[in-house]
Amino acid sequence: MSSSDCRPDYPLSSDLVKRLKSALDARDEEAVSTVICTQVRHVDTVIELANDDWMKDPAVQLPPGVLLGLWTLEYKRELTSPLCIAAARGHTASVRHLLGRGANPDASPGGRGPLHEACLGAHTACAQLLLQHRADPDLLSAEGLAPLHLCRTAASLGCAQALLEHGASVHRVGGAGRDTPLHVAAQHGLDEHARLYLGRGARVDARNGRGETALSAACGTALRPDEQERGLRLCALLLRHGAAANARDEDERSPLHKACGHARPSLALLLLQHGADPAAVDYGGSSPLARVLQAASCAPQAASARTVQALLNHGSPTVWPDAFPKVLKTCAPAPAVVEVLFNSYPQLRVSESWRKVIPAEVFQAHQPFYRSLLALAGSPRSLKHLCRCAIRRQLGTKGFLAPLLPLPEALHSYLLLEPEGVLH
Repeated sequence: MSSSDCRPDYPLSSDLVKRLKSALDARDEEAVSTVICTQVRHVDTVIELANDDWMKDPAVQLPPGVLLGLWTLEYKRELTSPLCIAAARGHTASVRHLLGRGANPDASPGGRGPLHEACLGAHTACAQLLLQHRADPDLLSAEGLAPLHLCRTAASLGCAQALLEHGASVHRVGGAGRDTPLHVAAQHGLDEHARLYLGRGARVDARNGRGETALSAACGTALRPDEQERGLRLCALLLRHGAAANARDEDERSPLHKACGHARPSLALLLLQHGADPAAVDYGGSSPLARVLQAASCAPQAASARTVQALLNHGSPTVWPDAFPKVLKTCAPAPAVVEVLFNSYPQLRVSESWRKVIPAEVFQAHQPFYRSLLALAGSPRSLKHLCRCAIRRQLGTKGFLAPLLPLPEALHSYLLLEPEGVLH
């Protein structure tokens, strides 16, 4: 959006622009506020904060690491306004001052308006001030995003509440991905945002441009370990509101495929308990079990093993026996995964040739387990294991109910394929 689309262009002096840029680069909040509130003559001034001054002035000192041989054919202008700067940095007093002088709350010379900037920075007080001065709660940015789409952190919940109180639409799709605010909340594991949107009538199974529901988007997001509990609460919330556990996206992947691809056992178990199909196959021919086995070499071993265990205990088809050496080659660094999968077969023909697919350093690191595996070449499994398989066969797809059987805890664990570290 050009400056002529939203306001007259009142250029700042080059000296004032340099002072403002210097204050912004130094994160000098007081200096930024001083320039905005006392030095800017016109509140709707369009400011250009270019990062390529060295291209215009050969005498300017280049930043460290800049390569002179790299050029761009596209000149990008970084346009903003005093109100956008103040809102983006959470300067409530400056926002109040500029609005009091008649600044346009919807002006967006750089493609995002002040309300977008306030929401992106999770500055609730600034967002409330802008809304009180009639900022459009559904104003679209140059990327087609409404302010609600930019409420992407837990701290932005207040901004989301303010937007909804001032009439923002919880159903608006935005951006190239055609996401709703609920999709955005799901992608960032924001359970409180999702609760807010669902309470305002958000459609739990609305699809985005990739055919994903919010549950699918949540399961496909790689969250940090400290965020996963919050993400699990979000998925449980969506399921309680009727989200389809077997909804497929444009690649025919279900939420379970995605949870398994990230080796998230608690989430996989939650989905299975809500009827997710462990035998579903995506367009690439992969089942949820295949997805977690593919991820086993880079995911935490315990998480991968527990995910495989949950799938097998809920009726997932196991791997074709002739393909087991390929699984061993991929999953060798995660012997617990190999053990759980191996124990799902009543009998699997072990070959001495399997030793060749196990990297020497991996074999050395996990000698007791891999020696016990190769020792089964030409030998039957123990009677205890064969009894386990017979009981599991009788339980069928309801093997997850085994803990309800009147058995000692150790037998419960054995029946549910809890890894022991060696094979018998």
